[in-house]
Amino acid sequence: MKVIVYVIPKKNVLDPQGTAVGQAMKSLGYVQAKNVRVGKTIEFEIQGDDSPSFRASIDKLCYDLLSNPIIEDYRYELTD
Repeated sequence: MKVIVYVIPKKNVLDPQGTAVGQAMKSLGYVQAKNVRVGKTIEFEIQGDDSPSFRASIDKLCYDLLSNPIIEDYRYELTD
């Protein structure tokens, strides 16, 4: 099973990289862009079937290793 994890700074956390990208977008003419946030994507394959215990193990991995739960939120997608 393929797992795609999306990690992004929490809304109440400053995102200097997002601010810089937003300013660059405006300088390139994309003045309608607002509230730009920059995060990261992690993809990996793992054996298992989609079940509550499998999802709990993915949540634990995301919380303990792939994100900083104090300043980041995450979500993930599972695909075959």
